[in-house]
Amino acid sequence: MAALKKSWLTNFLVWRAKHISQRQFIYLLSILVGFTSGIGAVILKNLTHFFQHLLEGNLVRYYHNAFYFVFPIIGLTLVYLIIKYVIRNKVSHGIPSTLFAISKKKGIMRKYQMFGSILTAPITVGFGGSVGLEGPTVATGAAISSNISRMFHVNQTTRNLLIGCAAAGAMSSIFKAPIAAIIFAIEVFSLDLTIASMLPLLLASLSGIITSYFFFGNDILLPFKLEDDFMMSDIPFYIVLGLFAGLTSIYFTEVYERVQKLFDKIGSPIKRLLYGGIAIGILVYLVPPLYGEGFDVINNLIKGNPEKVLENNIFQLDLSNVWMVIGLLAGLVFFKIIACALTFGAGGGGGIFAPTLFMGSIMGNCIAKAINSLGIFPNQISESNFTLVGMAGLMAGVLHAPLTAIFLIAEVTGGYELFIPLMITSAISFSITKYVHPHSVYNMELGRKGELITHDKDHAVLTLMDIDKVIEDNFVPIYPEMNLGDIVHQAVVKSNRNIFPVIDKEDNTLLGIILLDDIRPIMFDQKLYKEVMAADIMNTPPEIIEMDKDKMTDIMEKFQNSGAWNLPVIKDEKYVGFISKSKLLTAYRRKLINLTS
Repeated sequence: MAALKKSWLTNFLVWRAKHISQRQFIYLLSILVGFTSGIGAVILKNLTHFFQHLLEGNLVRYYHNAFYFVFPIIGLTLVYLIIKYVIRNKVSHGIPSTLFAISKKKGIMRKYQMFGSILTAPITVGFGGSVGLEGPTVATGAAISSNISRMFHVNQTTRNLLIGCAAAGAMSSIFKAPIAAIIFAIEVFSLDLTIASMLPLLLASLSGIITSYFFFGNDILLPFKLEDDFMMSDIPFYIVLGLFAGLTSIYFTEVYERVQKLFDKIGSPIKRLLYGGIAIGILVYLVPPLYGEGFDVINNLIKGNPEKVLENNIFQLDLSNVWMVIGLLAGLVFFKIIACALTFGAGGGGGIFAPTLFMGSIMGNCIAKAINSLGIFPNQISESNFTLVGMAGLMAGVLHAPLTAIFLIAEVTGGYELFIPLMITSAISFSITKYVHPHSVYNMELGRKGELITHDKDHAVLTLMDIDKVIEDNFVPIYPEMNLGDIVHQAVVKSNRNIFPVIDKEDNTLLGIILLDDIRPIMFDQKLYKEVMAADIMNTPPEIIEMDKDKMTDIMEKFQNSGAWNLPVIKDEKYVGFISKSKLLTAYRRKLINLTS
């Protein structure tokens, strides 16, 4: 069977090489990737809605609200069992795992990642986990794209482009916003906006949205059309909204990071599941709107029905008091990210896209309600518009994707008249958050390690280079107990290099280096052959490259600072070899050509 498959694939690749150009083949693959990402979105959404309807629609409605406490623990337990006994591999968060694959794995994603999120995310969200499905959908499409790319033997640059196409197809299918989906792929995955990349992204986004229309019809996540016009007099209020969006984005990022670090200290996955499951269960029981993604909450706020969002509050507070409503809504903003981070910490699968929209919509609605309730301004501002723009503000800050935020809200609502407030709020929020947190939640860990692919071409090329490929080990070693005669006859005569590592014979640690220039003045004086020892003439290297710690950017900086042409490499304090500046620059040029071709 395997031989038959290989024969079929080989025959197809030969036929393709003869009849279809490389560019045309990439276009066809981008359509295929967009379609598979759309199918992934359909499966994830339908499975999640099935669980939510089964549990929240029936058990909670007809039995008791206490099920809100039980469901998350059951869901997280099921996810734990699936990961341990079915997938048997760690299922990382959606988009960060994809960014890691691009930055450090040459765009290669393992096969289990194609179905890992499909098995875990719907159960997590359907059973009340306070996370979203957008990240897992993108990761599923990206993994399928990566494996399709490997099957058809495309190069790394094309593989990364097709992963971006998968992201565009997934987002286009979820939100029915094809332009925003393309911008999302470019902003989040740092793709270059060129003619070579633009058409594949467009085709993938188009096939993704067509797939969504085929299965879901005209249903969209945010069914809303603008009714209130934008007024120039509202600009100061949108500036205020941008400031609050920036502060809320910082709060989101801080809480997310601190909760993740807290759970990282808990060694046992069972303990993480119990602590996180109980905590999220208590939160969802006390605050039912935190259950699942929360798009129902967003839609009710946009339509001006906050009472429907808060009607199940356990305290049975008076919702006719607008300040009480504002206080309860602000509580949802405060607790949503806590619930989201707890879900991740407990081992749940999901994404942060939906929680970001959830918090942004409520934040915008709260600010509009507060401004209107103060009664000191002559005109009332549009609460629905502020709800929409609030989503964009938080998206721009948390995800560091201001253009995606602007176009997504404009596309899904038909609200192109809101472009000015969307731009104002997104720009202010992004600027504030970027100043405090240089990296988004998606790429925070990679960014700290310097392993993140960015639009900085030099940095991107260095990040993609492998240190193993530039290490040379054809240097003749010298031992400290060797005399000058030994060095000349056993090293200089046999080597075609002008540098020699001095290493400890017992444990292979690097003690120093000897340059040919160091011994040239005395190497022909045979009287000194037994008097001068290696330890007497060796020098300390100007810099040492640590294989496990130094990134390519660090290595390039060490060459620049030292002025050396060869630097020794160690691993666990053991000598490994040398890296030469000439080989490093040659490898850099090759990678740059591959990346930009």
